[in-house]
This record gives sequence, C-alpha cells and structure tokens, in this order.
Amino acid sequence: MQQNKLMKRTAIYCVMFVVTAMSAMLYYSANKIVVVADVAQDEVIQSAQKEQEKETTLTAVVDKNRITIEKERQNTNYFCIPMPDTVKAEEVTLENHYMDQELWVNIQGDMAGYDTFYEQNSVYGNSQNVLEGHFEVEASRIYLRFSLTGVYEYRSIFEDHTLYVEFVPSKEVYEKIIVIDPAYGAAVSGVSAEGVMAKDITLDIAKALKAKFDETDIKVYYTRMDDSNPAPENRVNLATATKADMLIRIEVNGDENSKLYGTESVYNSRYFIPGFGSVELADILEREVVTAINGKANGLVEAAETDEVIGAATVPAAAVRVGYLTNGQESILLQREDYIKRIAEGIYNAVLKAYEGEV
Repeated sequence: MQQNKLMKRTAIYCVMFVVTAMSAMLYYSANKIVVVADVAQDEVIQSAQKEQEKETTLTAVVDKNRITIEKERQNTNYFCIPMPDTVKAEEVTLENHYMDQELWVNIQGDMAGYDTFYEQNSVYGNSQNVLEGHFEVEASRIYLRFSLTGVYEYRSIFEDHTLYVEFVPSKEVYEKIIVIDPAYGAAVSGVSAEGVMAKDITLDIAKALKAKFDETDIKVYYTRMDDSNPAPENRVNLATATKADMLIRIEVNGDENSKLYGTESVYNSRYFIPGFGSVELADILEREVVTAINGKANGLVEAAETDEVIGAATVPAAAVRVGYLTNGQESILLQREDYIKRIAEGIYNAVLKAYEGEV
C-alpha cells in the first residue's frame, strides 16, 4: 500500500515537472528568440539600376524618416533596436552591406503602422559605431538602415520585442580573411572585344570563387558581386577595415597587338611587407593560375600609377591578369564556363598554398 502511494506521488511529480518544463520552454521561445539570421552583402545582389533608384528615393526621405538615437542610454554592450509587438524573430534579417559600411535590418510582414512606430520610438544602447539611421517602408517590409564607422560582423539576440546587436571586428570572428576584387563594373567595362566585356569575365570568376570558398573556413569579402563599380579607395578600404590577410584583384588584359596572350600578375612595390608580401602573392597567383589553365606565364609586373587598388593597399596585394581579350583564341577561352572555373581553381589553390606558408 505504502509502495503504491509512493509510485503515485512520483508520477504526479513527474507530470508536474514536465508541465513546468514545457511552460518554461514555450515562454522562452516566445520571449527570448534565438539569434537573428545574418546575410552578407555578397548574398544580397541587386541590379545597379534598382540600387540607384533606391538611393534616389532614400535621399528624398532621409530627413523625414530619420531614426532618433538616444546617446545617453549607453549602459550596455548592445545596440538596441525596439520592435513592434507583432514582430517575430523569424521575420527579422540582418544584412551586412560592408562595402557601404551599413547595417540593414529587414522586417517582413504587414507594415501597417510601422512608419509611425519608428517616428515615436528611438534606438539606444552602445551606438558608438553608428553614425545615423533611417527607415523606409515598402509593401511587404520595412528596412532600417544604419550608417556605421567601419566594417563589422554582428552578433544579435531578439528578446522582449527588442533586437540587440553587437558590433564585432572581423578578425575577432574569422581567423582567415581575404578580399577578392573583381575589377571594373558599371560604366567601366574594361577591355572589350566583339561585345564581350572584361567586367563580366572578372565577375564570373568571382562567382566561381565564391562557390569554392563558401565550403571552407576562409572568410571572403567581395568588393562587388553585381554590375557596380566601387571607387578604388573603397576597394582598398575593405581590406584595411577587415584586416585582411591578402587582397586579390582579378583583371583582364588587352593590347593593340592581337598576338599577345598569356597570364601575368601585378604586385605592389611601394609597400614592402617582410615575409609574405605582394611579390610573393603575385608569384604564387601566376604560377597556380597558369598551372590550372595550362597556359603561358608572362611574369610579374610592378604596379603602375594607374593601378590604384594594388598601389594603395597596405596588405599583401596582387592583381592577376587572366588573359588577353584582344587575342582571338584567349577571347574564346575566357567566354567558356569550364575555363572560368579553372581560373578560379588556380586562384583558390594559390590562396590555400599561401596559408600553408603561414601568411
């Protein structure tokens, strides 16, 4: 009899524990919901025309839609962004627009009343890395756009209808960092021949590289992944701001002499780095790309005054010129998908071998 009472009491306690635990889990799920999804700039690809239209609209509304930043409320490590009560964590996405040094917070769903919410509610907390912010309401989303003092990665938590964002230097998140710079873009097409433009070839190589590097522990920042043309100083600044181990620029050659062909690399002779520097990077790039495509090596070239990106970089930097678009045979090759992938393979192998030598 005593044993039956004990068993019943134990069963009741077990049920009560399970109910309590489930209640706690449900409460936690409803009130302290996970890390918000992060999206890198190279995954947010928009047409140059669409981006220009957005910039024009933004200029007109920036003063009206400015977000107030309460500087006096800074007793936290987080930048705190209040959210309307109806917003769920899965509806919030962070976009790292690192080339523009901007953080975009996208909120999906019914936007009714959200415009007045950010007119009446300010952001607060640790805003030392934030210059200014404004919001824009669209049919199915609102995005909050914050201009930053530099390039950062983010850690975030959604809790109690507030998004908490911590700005983290890239090197604190990633051990290995490189910058890939597809040359040209937008109105600057580079060398062109019979409708084929260098800007498209360099971008195709960058996309092929992304497919490979996405499977590694190497963090890659891309200066462009669409038909845009960042200023040379912005391309260089990306490598500086992220403390990249190396900057690799992809170019296409051209010459009035249509018989010229082959691969060459450009190095920065104005900024000496002991150990593994620009010369060593240029050398390994040329060797690996030439090996991958079974091509002709033209040797290393010192950066000229016109090589603004390579000449201004303060990290190991080199440009690989993957062929002559003005050469009939190489022009055909540079338009082939398998050849583009082989060039990417060569650049990829060069990076791996550079790291094996402890960059």
